[in-house]
Amino acid sequence: MSYTDIQEKIARFTCIEEALTYFDIGFDSTFINEYRTPLMKACYGYVLLAKPDDWFSARRAFKNGYCKIQRGRLDRHTRSACRGCTTCQRR
Repeated sequence: MSYTDIQEKIARFTCIEEALTYFDIGFDSTFINEYRTPLMKACYGYVLLAKPDDWFSARRAFKNGYCKIQRGRLDRHTRSACRGCTTCQRR
């Protein structure tokens, strides 16, 4: 799978839930509904920066975008762990 194949597949998604399901990333629908716009910007921004060439690198880009928004909600003064995504490696 090449970069253009991945881009075409991503362009066919009609909502962020389809992309997260395709890349096997667990998500919370209430979180998606509340942070839909920043989440889409973060995920697609990571895709543009990473220029993924296979399914795994595209998944990593989407997962990084999801985790970035999740971590942004955490209190910066405590050492709380990321609880929102089920696939987070930063637990």
